Amino acid sequence: MHLGIIKKGSVCGALLLLCCVFAANAQQRPGAFSMQRTVSGPDDRPLSNSAVDFLVRGDTLWVAGGKGIDYTADGGASWTHFGADAPFDYEDIAALEAYGSTFWASLAGSEDSDQGALPKGLGLVRSTDNGRTWTHFEQPMESQDMSVYEITYGANTIRALAVTTAINNITYDIAVTGRAVFTASFAGGLRKSTDGGATFTPVLLPPDFLDRISPDDTLDFELSPVSRPDLDLRESLNHRVFSVHAISDDSILVGTAGGVNLSTDGGVSWRKFSFNNQVQPISGNFVVALGDNMIDGAHYIWASTINALNPIEFRAVSYSTDMGESWSTTLRGEFTHNFGFDGGVVYAPTNSGVYRSDDGGKSWIGFSHFVDSRSRQIASEERCFAVAAVGDEIWVANGDGLMKTTDSENSFFGTEWTIRRAAQALESAEEVYAYPNPFAPDDEVCRVHFRAESGSVSIRIYDFAMMPVRTLLRNAMRTPGMEHDEIWDGKNDSGSRVANGVYYIEVDNGTGDPHWTKVIVLQ
Repeated sequence: MHLGIIKKGSVCGALLLLCCVFAANAQQRPGAFSMQRTVSGPDDRPLSNSAVDFLVRGDTLWVAGGKGIDYTADGGASWTHFGADAPFDYEDIAALEAYGSTFWASLAGSEDSDQGALPKGLGLVRSTDNGRTWTHFEQPMESQDMSVYEITYGANTIRALAVTTAINNITYDIAVTGRAVFTASFAGGLRKSTDGGATFTPVLLPPDFLDRISPDDTLDFELSPVSRPDLDLRESLNHRVFSVHAISDDSILVGTAGGVNLSTDGGVSWRKFSFNNQVQPISGNFVVALGDNMIDGAHYIWASTINALNPIEFRAVSYSTDMGESWSTTLRGEFTHNFGFDGGVVYAPTNSGVYRSDDGGKSWIGFSHFVDSRSRQIASEERCFAVAAVGDEIWVANGDGLMKTTDSENSFFGTEWTIRRAAQALESAEEVYAYPNPFAPDDEVCRVHFRAESGSVSIRIYDFAMMPVRTLLRNAMRTPGMEHDEIWDGKNDSGSRVANGVYYIEVDNGTGDPHWTKVIVLQ
């Protein structure tokens, strides 16, 4: 389905740290946690401003956020949070999927090293009662007593690299069927559980030099995402897995660093489609998102295909109407993180905004500037990671909030936006604050958070010597009784970046005397 925020830079080099290798099939006992209603913040807003995945169940939107899971069943007016307590503990949610009443999500974090912060898998959580209670499972990996293990596949014995580290072993994507759950990981590859998560078994995909595998074949390859000549293991980019999507219980799609893989027998036999092995191929072999829908009676498969090793590969959305036998490309040049569908309408969140197509990818309209006309909130980041349709409401996520618009005959997509942002609630109109604090203008914007008492608001910024630096608002109209954010980009009235230091913010929001707060600029 998706490759989200935490996946940046993990394609090529990070897995080289997988020097610890061990034996297969060790599992740790899960822990069960009751999550009747874990509220970790105001109910009228989400818990985090960043999200990488959406899940729609009826009229409820579930959000895989940067501090756990949120859901809303009333269009964002109120939210329920799973985040503060175990098993979530404010961790990033990298993937979220469900089948019936069974929900699966993956937890992600990072670990400092000499090479900087490295992505780290923190395990999986499962609910079998529509999210009321959750069980935590350790990150799937092998036990610590061997370096190589063997997989029986038909009459073949396949040697496999045993992975025992959580580093670069985040579960980037999840697919749930009526019989199994599949997980996708850079280091851990494709894994499958048919016993509710008690065990996760590695699934064989074709190596780079084969286009298909079946248990009836005579095969000679190894399951290894990296080259380990010391263990006589050959590297296969097709064993580095980033996305997985279930069309049905039998039909499974898997995206890797080597192409798109399709199984029609529940993950036993596989056919690989790559930039190199078809006349009408995908645009690039690095496949970070997958989806499918029906358009005018035709079954479409959608893939975000990114350029990999071949210099003539390119970024695009690749789509097929014949189950992968041939592909067309659209949105050339775009890095697409996910797909959303509303019947035959396709939505694609990309690095340059969100796009919509109602003609099978032949044409698109896009939006990269999100402004809430009522609250004057602005989602300053154009890169989008997730999109979902809940009835006529279309939700979009980037690293700076959740945006909602309506797509219907009466209100076309993108005409108006409502923005939901995480922020600490104000106890009164006399309270104001700025966040993040400190803030680095090269990387982010600072928001001045306040409640408008009357319609007219003025905001001025001063340096440590109380010399005027910037006027953000001068007698501007803002909706009374609502909380608002105004953005400061760290520049003065002349458009120059201010120096590091302490800055004072004066907010005149109609309560009488102005209110003050301060922020530290630290680049």
